Amino acid sequence: MKKILFLVLDGLGDDLIPSLGDKTPLEAADTPNLDILAKKGVCGLLEPYYSGVMPTSEEGHYSLFGCDPKRYKIKRGVVTALGAGINLEAGDISFRGNFATIDNNFKVIDRRAGRIKDTKEIVSSLNKIELNGAEIIVKGASEHRIALVLRGEGLSSEVSDGDPHYKDFGDEVSDIVPLDKSKEALLTAKIINSFLEKSHTILKSHYKNKDREDNGLLPANYILLRGASSFVELPSFLATYGLKACCIAGKNLYKSIATSLGMDILNINGANGTIDTNIGGMIQGGIDALNEGYNFAFIHFKATDTLAEDGDYLGKKKFIEKIDKQLELLLDIGVTVVVTSDHSTSSLEKSHSPLPIPFLIFNNKIVPDKTQLFSEKECKKGALGLIPQMETMLKVQDLS
Repeated sequence: MKKILFLVLDGLGDDLIPSLGDKTPLEAADTPNLDILAKKGVCGLLEPYYSGVMPTSEEGHYSLFGCDPKRYKIKRGVVTALGAGINLEAGDISFRGNFATIDNNFKVIDRRAGRIKDTKEIVSSLNKIELNGAEIIVKGASEHRIALVLRGEGLSSEVSDGDPHYKDFGDEVSDIVPLDKSKEALLTAKIINSFLEKSHTILKSHYKNKDREDNGLLPANYILLRGASSFVELPSFLATYGLKACCIAGKNLYKSIATSLGMDILNINGANGTIDTNIGGMIQGGIDALNEGYNFAFIHFKATDTLAEDGDYLGKKKFIEKIDKQLELLLDIGVTVVVTSDHSTSSLEKSHSPLPIPFLIFNNKIVPDKTQLFSEKECKKGALGLIPQMETMLKVQDLS
């Protein structure tokens, strides 16, 4: 039976950094174990699959697992709702949202309300809102993030975002508007705008926000919504590939993606998605899972992406080296090891990038190619060539 350990170093690929001698953080990093895996395995590059200007995390991960985001119209709202533990039903419309701070003129002061963390009581107050035409479900989705679900008849996901960061109307919030002329979209926009008005009234007078202001902190007095999504039932990973799969990750988004594909979530102490995440514990947890009945263990490391988005290419280099030190565990365990990413992230642009993604497959039966190191430049020479991201799992299965 196949046993596959699938490591995703989020945002792994990068641009050439002048102060690193025109090398990427991966090329500049000291990675003896990744280099052994590359030398004894086969390498290539993945061509990222995306629909907008840049790849998104959800598009990248669903594509890695062979689930077409365009075919299933997967948007972040559904993923956020699943990750928050909401059991979705047919007809539900999901949104992802941020608690934010606005002034009296509805200008956004801070999109994350000072990265507020304690939102339990605030969220609870929003679930008391009554709306004509739909039931509202609000759940926290870690720190300033929330999931919001509308449940009722005749609703539509064809409504606009309410976050000015993703639109071209400056810093002021605006009404949600229908994106088509259907009565369903008109109704949904009307209901959501009513919710935003009522929630703002509650939030600006909530005692938690009064306490924050008294202590010099930004109040969470508004909600920025985006990613309206209809419920979609995705094909299970088990049914598609015949592999019983689990996920080990530190952030809810990646757990949500895994859950939506039917993967089990394994919790590891200290797996928190930061530079201090328990790398060794996560890798050992994946190995243990494969020894205990799973055929596929997806392990996600977030900080490579976060550091690049902060422009911290030295931090990204060091984090890659930190991961590499724990990979000696994988050299002789007799399973297929995959190392890749959902997308590249440019430390120069501080954003996701459409650059090709490094990709390696290692096991004891593979005939190695001529790759000597694991880097963007070396992977370009690898025997796997440039592979569409949607074909990743097909190639992994062929070589496992």
